[in-house]
Amino acid sequence: MSKTAIYPGSFDPFTLGHKAIADKSLKIFDEVIIAIGYNNKKSGYYSIEKRKELINKIYCNNPNIKVIDYTGLTSDICDKHNTKHIVRGLRNIRDFEFEREIAMINNSLNSNLETLFLLTPSETSAISSSTIRELLELGANPMQFMPNELTIEDLEK
Repeated sequence: MSKTAIYPGSFDPFTLGHKAIADKSLKIFDEVIIAIGYNNKKSGYYSIEKRKELINKIYCNNPNIKVIDYTGLTSDICDKHNTKHIVRGLRNIRDFEFEREIAMINNSLNSNLETLFLLTPSETSAISSSTIRELLELGANPMQFMPNELTIEDLEK
Protein backbone atom coordinates (compact mmCIF):
# COMPACT_ATOMS: atom_id res chain seq x y z
CA MET A 1 0.00 0.00 0.00
CA SER A 2 1.51 3.31 -1.02
CA LYS A 3 1.53 6.25 1.34
CA THR A 4 0.52 9.65 0.10
CA ALA A 5 0.82 13.03 1.80
CA ILE A 6 -0.77 16.35 1.00
CA TYR A 7 1.57 19.35 1.18
CA PRO A 8 -0.84 22.33 1.18
CA GLY A 9 0.03 25.97 0.85
CA SER A 10 -0.25 29.05 -1.30
CA PHE A 11 3.28 28.65 -2.75
CA ASP A 12 3.23 32.17 -4.16
CA PRO A 13 5.96 31.53 -5.31
CA PHE A 14 7.46 28.12 -4.51
CA THR A 15 10.84 28.78 -2.84
CA LEU A 16 13.93 26.76 -1.93
CA GLY A 17 12.38 26.26 1.51
CA HIS A 18 9.23 24.77 -0.01
CA LYS A 19 11.35 22.51 -2.21
CA ALA A 20 13.36 21.34 0.80
CA ILE A 21 10.15 20.29 2.56
CA ALA A 22 8.73 18.57 -0.53
CA ASP A 23 12.03 16.71 -1.05
CA LYS A 24 12.16 15.62 2.62
CA SER A 25 8.55 14.44 2.31
CA LEU A 26 9.52 12.16 -0.57
CA LYS A 27 11.87 10.32 1.79
CA ILE A 28 8.87 9.47 3.98
CA PHE A 29 6.00 9.10 1.51
CA ASP A 30 5.65 7.34 -1.84
CA GLU A 31 3.71 10.25 -3.32
CA VAL A 32 3.47 13.90 -2.32
CA ILE A 33 0.59 16.00 -3.58
CA ILE A 34 1.52 19.68 -3.57
CA ALA A 35 -1.88 21.29 -3.11
CA ILE A 36 -2.14 24.96 -3.95
CA GLY A 37 -5.01 26.39 -1.96
CA TYR A 38 -7.12 29.37 -2.87
CA ASN A 39 -6.96 31.86 -0.02
CA ASN A 40 -9.78 34.37 -0.29
CA LYS A 41 -8.03 36.59 2.29
CA LYS A 42 -5.02 37.09 0.02
CA SER A 43 -4.78 38.33 -3.52
CA GLY A 44 -2.18 36.19 -5.20
CA TYR A 45 0.97 37.60 -6.76
CA TYR A 46 0.90 34.80 -9.32
CA SER A 47 -2.17 33.10 -10.70
CA ILE A 48 -2.86 29.57 -9.52
CA GLU A 49 -2.06 28.37 -13.04
CA LYS A 50 1.35 30.11 -12.98
CA ARG A 51 2.16 28.60 -9.57
CA LYS A 52 1.27 25.14 -10.88
CA GLU A 53 3.42 25.74 -13.95
CA LEU A 54 6.44 26.74 -11.83
CA ILE A 55 6.14 23.75 -9.47
CA ASN A 56 5.57 21.35 -12.36
CA LYS A 57 8.74 22.69 -14.01
CA ILE A 58 10.71 21.96 -10.83
CA TYR A 59 9.35 18.41 -10.55
CA CYS A 60 8.85 17.56 -14.23
CA ASN A 61 11.09 14.49 -13.90
CA ASN A 62 9.60 13.23 -10.66
CA PRO A 63 6.45 11.12 -11.04
CA ASN A 64 6.07 10.96 -7.24
CA ILE A 65 5.11 14.63 -7.05
CA LYS A 66 1.66 15.69 -8.18
CA VAL A 67 0.54 19.33 -8.26
CA ILE A 68 -3.11 20.26 -7.80
CA ASP A 69 -5.13 23.27 -6.74
CA TYR A 70 -8.13 23.27 -4.43
CA THR A 71 -10.71 25.38 -2.70
CA GLY A 72 -12.22 24.72 0.67
CA LEU A 73 -10.87 22.77 3.59
CA THR A 74 -7.57 20.92 3.55
CA SER A 75 -9.25 18.08 5.43
CA ASP A 76 -11.68 17.69 2.52
CA ILE A 77 -8.89 17.53 -0.07
CA CYS A 78 -7.22 14.85 2.05
CA ASP A 79 -10.43 12.83 1.97
CA LYS A 80 -10.74 13.33 -1.78
CA HIS A 81 -7.21 11.99 -2.32
CA ASN A 82 -7.57 9.25 0.28
CA THR A 83 -4.68 10.38 2.46
CA LYS A 84 -4.40 10.74 6.17
CA HIS A 85 -1.16 12.73 6.16
CA ILE A 86 -0.52 16.46 5.87
CA VAL A 87 3.02 17.81 5.61
CA ARG A 88 3.91 21.32 6.75
CA GLY A 89 7.25 23.07 6.91
CA LEU A 90 8.48 25.01 9.92
CA ARG A 91 11.02 27.83 9.74
CA ASN A 92 10.71 29.16 13.28
CA ILE A 93 8.68 29.10 16.48
CA ARG A 94 6.04 31.46 15.03
CA ASP A 95 5.43 28.97 12.23
CA PHE A 96 5.06 26.21 14.83
CA GLU A 97 2.40 28.07 16.82
CA PHE A 98 0.41 28.91 13.70
CA GLU A 99 0.71 25.43 12.16
CA ARG A 100 -0.07 23.64 15.44
CA GLU A 101 -3.42 25.43 15.64
CA ILE A 102 -4.28 24.50 12.05
CA ALA A 103 -3.22 20.88 12.66
CA MET A 104 -5.49 20.70 15.71
CA ILE A 105 -8.43 22.06 13.70
CA ASN A 106 -7.78 19.63 10.84
CA ASN A 107 -7.64 16.77 13.33
CA SER A 108 -10.90 17.96 14.91
CA LEU A 109 -12.54 17.93 11.47
CA ASN A 110 -11.11 14.51 10.65
CA SER A 111 -9.63 12.50 13.53
CA ASN A 112 -7.78 10.26 11.06
CA LEU A 113 -5.61 13.13 9.83
CA GLU A 114 -2.08 13.49 11.10
CA THR A 115 0.12 16.51 10.39
CA LEU A 116 3.86 16.01 10.11
CA PHE A 117 6.01 19.06 10.79
CA LEU A 118 9.32 19.12 8.96
CA LEU A 119 12.01 21.66 9.68
CA THR A 120 13.44 23.70 6.85
CA PRO A 121 17.21 23.62 6.55
CA SER A 122 18.83 26.52 8.40
CA GLU A 123 20.02 28.08 5.14
CA THR A 124 16.41 28.42 3.92
CA SER A 125 14.74 29.37 7.21
CA ALA A 126 14.76 33.10 6.42
CA ILE A 127 13.18 32.63 3.00
CA SER A 128 9.49 33.37 2.58
CA SER A 129 7.30 33.81 -0.47
CA SER A 130 6.43 37.32 0.69
CA THR A 131 10.14 38.23 0.75
CA ILE A 132 10.55 36.87 -2.79
CA ARG A 133 7.55 38.90 -3.96
CA GLU A 134 8.95 42.04 -2.35
CA LEU A 135 12.34 41.51 -4.01
CA LEU A 136 10.65 41.06 -7.38
CA GLU A 137 8.52 44.18 -6.91
CA LEU A 138 11.64 46.19 -6.06
CA GLY A 139 13.49 44.91 -9.13
CA ALA A 140 15.96 42.70 -7.25
CA ASN A 141 16.98 39.25 -8.42
CA PRO A 142 15.75 36.61 -5.92
CA MET A 143 17.19 33.58 -7.74
CA GLN A 144 19.55 32.61 -4.91
CA PHE A 145 16.40 31.79 -2.90
CA MET A 146 14.64 29.88 -5.68
CA PRO A 147 14.99 26.29 -6.93
CA ASN A 148 17.72 25.85 -9.57
CA GLU A 149 15.20 24.51 -12.08
CA LEU A 150 13.71 28.01 -12.42
CA THR A 151 15.06 31.05 -14.20
CA ILE A 152 14.38 34.72 -13.62
CA GLU A 153 12.32 34.64 -16.82
CA ASP A 154 10.09 31.99 -15.23
CA LEU A 155 9.24 34.47 -12.48
CA GLU A 156 7.94 37.11 -14.87
CA LYS A 157 4.22 37.70 -14.50
